[in-house]
Amino acid sequence: MKTLGRWLKWCLLGLVVIFLLWQLWLLGWVLLWGWINPGETKFMEIRLAELRVKNPQAQLKQQWVPYDRISIHLKRAIIAAEDAKFVDHEGFDWEGMQKALEKNQKKGRFVAGGSTISQQLAKNLFLTPNKSYFRKAEEAIITLMLENLWSKRRIFEVYLNVIEWGNGVFGAEAAARHYYNVGAAQLGPEQAARLAGMVPNPRYYDRNRAAPGLGRKMTIILGRMASADVP
Repeated sequence: MKTLGRWLKWCLLGLVVIFLLWQLWLLGWVLLWGWINPGETKFMEIRLAELRVKNPQAQLKQQWVPYDRISIHLKRAIIAAEDAKFVDHEGFDWEGMQKALEKNQKKGRFVAGGSTISQQLAKNLFLTPNKSYFRKAEEAIITLMLENLWSKRRIFEVYLNVIEWGNGVFGAEAAARHYYNVGAAQLGPEQAARLAGMVPNPRYYDRNRAAPGLGRKMTIILGRMASADVP
């Protein structure tokens, strides 16, 4: 029994060490990407692998653009649609999470997430789309790293450049060209609101661009954009 207890203790210690080393590895990337723009994120890696199952030559559409070269309309639309309290919270919108939980319980299934822009970015940079308690815990840790080491402007700049916006389409510049044949700087209010409405389910809306639900979302987002606080 003593031998078993000692073995379990060393196994537990080993797991703790591995966990801490993993967090340090993530922290290193967060520090680096605070100054250097990310190349391929975890989500991009996953989507590219999926595309190459059908087409080995498939490539993602993504082009980095500086924060100042992204339309103010798109910035306001994303804030209005995804995270109205972005400039004020410290990574988590507790009220929004509570509302999402109540909505999911009422529907009896997962229909709302309540994730902030910072949480979404944490997931996109490092994690998989799979839902689990461990992934949510890791997402929370990375979110705290981002919020404490990056400015809100940097978080939003990276977010706008790496989130998925269609089948193999990532970032504001690629999205603007994919859907409207213009650069991210030239997006108008309605175009921006429609793109913001696509964010929760981008590949579906890429295939169903005339979906009635998207039009309704665009109208709601347009009405909220004037009051959106942008970093």
